Order: sequence, then C-alpha cells, then structure tokens
Amino acid sequence: MPVDSALPPGWDVYVAATPAGQPPAAPRLPLAFEPFLYLQPAHQALQRQPGPVLAFFLEDAAAGRTVAQFYVVPDAQGPGLARSPGQASFGGVQLAAGLPVAALHPLLAEAEATLRRYGQRRLEVRGYAFCYDPAGAATLAEALRQRGYEVVLAEENYHLDTQRDYEAHLHRSERHYLRKCQRAGFVLEQEPPLLLPLAYDFLAACRRERGRSLSLPLARVQELFNSFPRQHLLLSVREPSGDWAGVVIAIVASQRVLYDFYLATPLRLNKLSPAVMLRAGLHDFARTNGLAVVDLGISTLHGREPHVSLLNFKRHLGGLAGLKLTWQKPL
Repeated sequence: MPVDSALPPGWDVYVAATPAGQPPAAPRLPLAFEPFLYLQPAHQALQRQPGPVLAFFLEDAAAGRTVAQFYVVPDAQGPGLARSPGQASFGGVQLAAGLPVAALHPLLAEAEATLRRYGQRRLEVRGYAFCYDPAGAATLAEALRQRGYEVVLAEENYHLDTQRDYEAHLHRSERHYLRKCQRAGFVLEQEPPLLLPLAYDFLAACRRERGRSLSLPLARVQELFNSFPRQHLLLSVREPSGDWAGVVIAIVASQRVLYDFYLATPLRLNKLSPAVMLRAGLHDFARTNGLAVVDLGISTLHGREPHVSLLNFKRHLGGLAGLKLTWQKPL
C-alpha cells in the first residue's frame, strides 16, 4: 500500500553525513526527548565505525525541536547492507512521545533515498526492546510495516518492573537461592571503578568456565566507564571471606532503563546461585534511582537460537516478556 511521505508545513528532514573516524552529527534543533545512551553522538563516536555514519533528524521548526532521530551506517565493503545500529545493542528511530505513525514516513523515505545514493541494497533496523519505550516501539513497528519492511528476527526480551516487589515475584526455587545466599552471609557491594580490571578478569574467567566469552575487550569497557561514569555501574556479591561470588556490569541506558550488561558467577557456587542476589541489587539500585525497568536482555546461543534454560531462569526471576525486533527492506 502506498504511504504518504509528504512533510507537514514547517517540518523538515535534516540529513548529515560524517566520515569514518569522526563523531556522528548531532541534531541542529534541541531534541524533544532524552536520547537513549547508545544513540548519543558521544557514545556512537566510541563505536568507531569503519565507514561514514548517516544521521537523519525530523524537525518541527514551529516548535523548535527535533522530534525523531535515526542513525544508519552504510556498508562500505559490500554487499550493500546498511545497518542501524553499526555496533551497539540497538538502533532504530527514537521519537518524541505522541508522534503519529504518519510523521515517520518522510524521515524513513529520506533515509531510504539517501542510502540508495550511497549504493546500498538493503536496510536492516535493529530496534530497541519494547520495554524502553512501548508506545514509541509500537509506532516505529507500524511505520516500518507500512513501508514494506519484514521482520527477520523476533527475540524474546525479559525485564524486571521496579514497581513490583522483587522477592515476592521470584519463583520458589529462586527465592530459596536468595535466602541461602543471605544465610551464608553474602553481601551486595557497589564497587569502585578502579576495580574494573579485576572485575573484568573475574567475569572473563567465569564465562570461560561455561564456554562463553565477553564481547568487548577490557580497554573498550574502561573507555565506556571513563566517558560515561554516571551511566555505568559495577556491582558485586561478596562471600564472608571477601571473595567475589558474582559480578555484574550494568548500564543506565535511558531515563527509565538499567541494562544488565555483563553478569557472571563461578561454577563452584551453582548450588547457591548468587546471580539471583545480583539481580536483587540491580532491582534495588534501579528503584532507588527512579528507573522503571531492569532490562535482562535477550538469551540466545550461536546462530541466534533461543537459550531455553536462560530464558526459563529469567522467567523465574519474575521477568516480564517483551519483544525485540529486527527488520529488513530491499532498497
């Protein structure tokens, strides 16, 4: 079905391209919303894209605000698959509250036309989980559907609602583990960033025990902590001896979301499952700081197959299921 991509009077789409090695462009007009951390130019600059970054901003001149933004990285090497995002957990169009579906069509039409001029053949959009902005995610999904995008990947994403009591919504088995940790004298600690190298080594060792690895090197994680100290949290569970029973790195990804980024516990403590206590700490931190959601993320194996046991564990933590969608469209 054809869609109307005409701009309302007084509206404009501002397009900016920055070469590789330079920070992506910022909007000309102030944003009408608080941008997700991953969609801030300063954060994207740390992602070090191999090619240019295209930025598209929908502007309401009368209001003097940018009401939607969309960052895309063209594929400079071939076969011409442009992506949003280039490296981060998600991209997509972030938009102001209440913006209608029809308003996104001029922005998306301009993005598609620009990418064709860059020789791109397809566009992939990996959206943010619906828990980040349920209304915005639904608006984006409908706009993409109307423009002929197809969902190529639909993933279950789990989150904790900080308005719900954590322990009360635990499955009885996980509540049992939490109480075992408490009786064993385990304590939660917010660790200083100077311990990050030791924490990284601990996380990596625990992951290796389970046949997994960390996606970022230590230098990259340190760079993120240094650049965004208020958005990165290092939390641990310590045994009475002072040894770590578990460590988690979490990220304040938006005004409402705390993201459970890296979490690991040693195999020797499987019978105590200190991961349950770590998630209690994330829930308490988020609730105390006015955040609505603890994003537990997706759970996949190699090839993006569902990690069934980990999904069940997140359900037992009281996690609420939501969607994280990836779309593609030929250009």
